[in-house]
Amino acid sequence: MNNKFLLIVYLFLFTGVAARAQSAQAVDSANIDRGYLVKVGEQAPDDFELVLTNGTKTTLKQLRGKIVILQFTASWCSVCRQEMPHLQKDIWETYKNKGLVLIGVDRDEPLNKVQKFHQDMKITYDLALDPGAGIFGKFANKKSGVTRNVVINRDGRIVYLTRLYDQQEFASMVKAVDALVNNKTASIN
Repeated sequence: MNNKFLLIVYLFLFTGVAARAQSAQAVDSANIDRGYLVKVGEQAPDDFELVLTNGTKTTLKQLRGKIVILQFTASWCSVCRQEMPHLQKDIWETYKNKGLVLIGVDRDEPLNKVQKFHQDMKITYDLALDPGAGIFGKFANKKSGVTRNVVINRDGRIVYLTRLYDQQEFASMVKAVDALVNNKTASIN
Protein backbone atom coordinates (compact mmCIF):
# COMPACT_ATOMS: atom_id res chain seq x y z
CA MET A 1 0.00 0.00 0.00
CA ASN A 2 2.81 2.44 0.88
CA ASN A 3 4.58 1.65 -2.39
CA LYS A 4 1.40 2.32 -4.38
CA PHE A 5 0.89 5.61 -2.56
CA LEU A 6 4.48 6.67 -3.19
CA LEU A 7 4.19 5.67 -6.83
CA ILE A 8 1.02 7.74 -7.25
CA VAL A 9 2.61 10.75 -5.53
CA TYR A 10 5.72 10.36 -7.68
CA LEU A 11 3.66 10.17 -10.90
CA PHE A 12 1.60 13.17 -9.84
CA LEU A 13 4.71 15.22 -9.09
CA PHE A 14 6.46 14.10 -12.29
CA THR A 15 3.41 15.00 -14.40
CA GLY A 16 3.22 18.43 -12.74
CA VAL A 17 6.92 19.11 -13.35
CA ALA A 18 6.65 17.99 -17.00
CA ALA A 19 3.58 20.15 -17.58
CA ARG A 20 5.27 23.14 -15.96
CA ALA A 21 8.37 22.66 -18.15
CA GLN A 22 6.23 22.53 -21.30
CA SER A 23 4.38 25.65 -20.18
CA ALA A 24 7.67 27.47 -19.55
CA GLN A 25 8.90 26.43 -23.00
CA ALA A 26 5.76 27.86 -24.61
CA VAL A 27 6.20 31.14 -22.72
CA ASP A 28 9.87 31.33 -23.73
CA SER A 29 9.09 30.81 -27.43
CA ALA A 30 6.34 33.46 -27.22
CA ASN A 31 8.86 35.89 -25.73
CA ILE A 32 11.35 35.28 -28.52
CA ASP A 33 9.17 36.80 -31.25
CA ARG A 34 7.32 39.11 -28.84
CA GLY A 35 4.34 39.23 -31.19
CA TYR A 36 6.36 40.22 -34.24
CA LEU A 37 5.62 38.71 -37.64
CA VAL A 38 8.92 40.05 -39.02
CA LYS A 39 12.48 39.23 -38.04
CA VAL A 40 15.80 41.03 -37.92
CA GLY A 41 17.56 40.60 -41.26
CA GLU A 42 14.37 40.45 -43.31
CA GLN A 43 13.30 43.04 -45.85
CA ALA A 44 10.75 45.32 -44.17
CA PRO A 45 7.23 45.16 -45.59
CA ASP A 46 6.84 48.21 -47.83
CA ASP A 47 3.48 47.72 -49.53
CA PHE A 48 1.70 50.51 -47.67
CA GLU A 49 1.49 54.27 -47.54
CA LEU A 50 2.16 56.37 -44.46
CA VAL A 51 -0.22 59.33 -44.16
CA LEU A 52 1.24 61.85 -41.74
CA THR A 53 -0.94 64.04 -39.54
CA ASN A 54 -0.08 67.08 -41.69
CA GLY A 55 -1.48 65.31 -44.78
CA THR A 56 1.91 64.44 -46.30
CA LYS A 57 2.18 60.90 -47.69
CA THR A 58 5.26 58.72 -47.95
CA THR A 59 6.27 55.08 -48.31
CA LEU A 60 9.20 53.01 -47.14
CA LYS A 61 10.20 52.67 -50.81
CA GLN A 62 10.45 56.48 -51.03
CA LEU A 63 12.55 56.52 -47.86
CA ARG A 64 15.16 54.03 -49.18
CA GLY A 65 18.64 55.39 -48.63
CA LYS A 66 17.63 56.68 -45.19
CA ILE A 67 17.58 54.93 -41.85
CA VAL A 68 13.93 54.62 -40.81
CA ILE A 69 12.48 53.96 -37.40
CA LEU A 70 8.80 53.13 -37.20
CA GLN A 71 7.55 53.55 -33.66
CA PHE A 72 4.19 51.86 -33.25
CA THR A 73 2.29 53.88 -30.67
CA ALA A 74 -1.13 55.05 -29.45
CA SER A 75 -2.36 57.87 -27.23
CA TRP A 76 -3.83 55.43 -24.69
CA CYS A 77 -0.49 53.60 -24.26
CA SER A 78 1.25 54.68 -21.04
CA VAL A 79 4.48 52.87 -21.99
CA CYS A 80 4.49 54.72 -25.34
CA ARG A 81 4.16 58.01 -23.47
CA GLN A 82 7.09 56.99 -21.26
CA GLU A 83 9.27 56.13 -24.26
CA MET A 84 8.46 59.04 -26.57
CA PRO A 85 10.53 61.73 -24.78
CA HIS A 86 13.55 59.40 -25.07
CA LEU A 87 12.91 58.85 -28.77
CA GLN A 88 12.63 62.62 -29.20
CA LYS A 89 15.84 63.44 -27.33
CA ASP A 90 18.12 60.43 -27.84
CA ILE A 91 17.17 59.52 -31.41
CA TRP A 92 15.33 62.30 -33.23
CA GLU A 93 17.20 65.36 -31.98
CA THR A 94 20.53 63.57 -32.28
CA TYR A 95 20.17 62.03 -35.76
CA LYS A 96 17.42 63.89 -37.67
CA ASN A 97 19.99 65.78 -39.77
CA LYS A 98 22.08 62.67 -40.40
CA GLY A 99 19.88 60.65 -42.75
CA LEU A 100 17.41 59.29 -40.19
CA VAL A 101 13.62 59.39 -40.36
CA LEU A 102 11.53 58.63 -37.25
CA ILE A 103 7.79 58.19 -37.70
CA GLY A 104 5.39 57.30 -34.94
CA VAL A 105 2.65 55.12 -36.43
CA ASP A 106 -0.44 55.68 -34.31
CA ARG A 107 -2.54 52.56 -34.01
CA ASP A 108 -6.14 52.96 -35.12
CA GLU A 109 -7.01 56.43 -33.81
CA PRO A 110 -8.68 59.34 -35.65
CA LEU A 111 -6.71 62.31 -36.95
CA ASN A 112 -7.87 64.81 -34.30
CA LYS A 113 -6.88 62.47 -31.46
CA VAL A 114 -3.47 61.78 -33.03
CA GLN A 115 -2.83 65.50 -33.57
CA LYS A 116 -3.69 66.22 -29.91
CA PHE A 117 -1.45 63.33 -28.82
CA HIS A 118 1.40 64.78 -30.91
CA GLN A 119 0.93 68.19 -29.31
CA ASP A 120 0.54 66.82 -25.76
CA MET A 121 3.74 64.80 -26.06
CA LYS A 122 5.73 67.83 -27.27
CA ILE A 123 7.50 65.78 -29.93
CA THR A 124 8.72 67.11 -33.26
CA TYR A 125 9.01 63.84 -35.17
CA ASP A 126 6.06 62.97 -37.40
CA LEU A 127 3.11 60.80 -36.49
CA ALA A 128 1.24 58.80 -39.11
CA LEU A 129 -2.25 57.35 -39.05
CA ASP A 130 -2.87 53.61 -39.07
CA PRO A 131 -6.61 53.05 -39.48
CA GLY A 132 -7.61 49.52 -38.54
CA ALA A 133 -3.98 48.84 -37.54
CA GLY A 134 -3.29 47.69 -41.10
CA ILE A 135 0.34 48.84 -41.07
CA PHE A 136 0.88 47.43 -37.58
CA GLY A 137 -0.50 44.10 -38.83
CA LYS A 138 2.27 43.87 -41.44
CA PHE A 139 4.88 43.86 -38.66
CA ALA A 140 3.18 42.27 -35.65
CA ASN A 141 0.19 40.20 -34.72
CA LYS A 142 -2.74 42.62 -34.39
CA LYS A 143 -3.51 41.15 -30.96
CA SER A 144 -0.04 42.25 -29.81
CA GLY A 145 0.46 45.58 -28.12
CA VAL A 146 2.40 48.74 -28.67
CA THR A 147 4.97 50.33 -28.03
CA ARG A 148 7.45 48.78 -30.41
CA ASN A 149 10.21 50.15 -32.64
CA VAL A 150 11.31 48.77 -35.99
CA VAL A 151 14.71 50.04 -37.15
CA ILE A 152 15.21 49.73 -40.90
CA ASN A 153 18.54 50.28 -42.65
CA ARG A 154 19.17 52.23 -45.85
CA ASP A 155 18.54 49.10 -47.94
CA GLY A 156 15.12 48.48 -46.38
CA ARG A 157 16.19 45.62 -44.10
CA ILE A 158 15.09 45.32 -40.50
CA VAL A 159 18.10 45.63 -38.19
CA TYR A 160 16.53 46.08 -34.76
CA LEU A 161 13.21 45.36 -33.03
CA THR A 162 12.07 46.52 -29.61
CA ARG A 163 9.00 45.80 -27.53
CA LEU A 164 7.80 47.93 -24.62
CA TYR A 165 10.21 50.41 -23.09
CA ASP A 166 13.19 48.83 -21.42
CA GLN A 167 16.12 51.18 -20.69
CA GLN A 168 18.75 48.57 -21.53
CA GLU A 169 17.08 47.56 -24.78
CA PHE A 170 16.55 51.21 -25.70
CA ALA A 171 20.23 52.00 -25.06
CA SER A 172 21.18 49.06 -27.27
CA MET A 173 18.88 50.37 -30.00
CA VAL A 174 20.51 53.82 -29.76
CA LYS A 175 23.93 52.19 -30.23
CA ALA A 176 22.66 50.29 -33.28
CA VAL A 177 21.20 53.50 -34.74
CA ASP A 178 24.44 55.36 -34.09
CA ALA A 179 26.38 52.63 -35.86
CA LEU A 180 24.02 52.76 -38.85
CA VAL A 181 24.17 56.56 -39.07
CA ASN A 182 27.96 56.53 -38.82
CA ASN A 183 28.35 53.59 -41.23
CA LYS A 184 29.80 51.29 -38.59
CA THR A 185 28.84 47.66 -38.16
CA ALA A 186 25.68 47.73 -36.07
CA SER A 187 25.04 45.00 -33.57
CA ILE A 188 21.60 43.61 -34.01
CA ASN A 189 19.32 42.09 -31.40
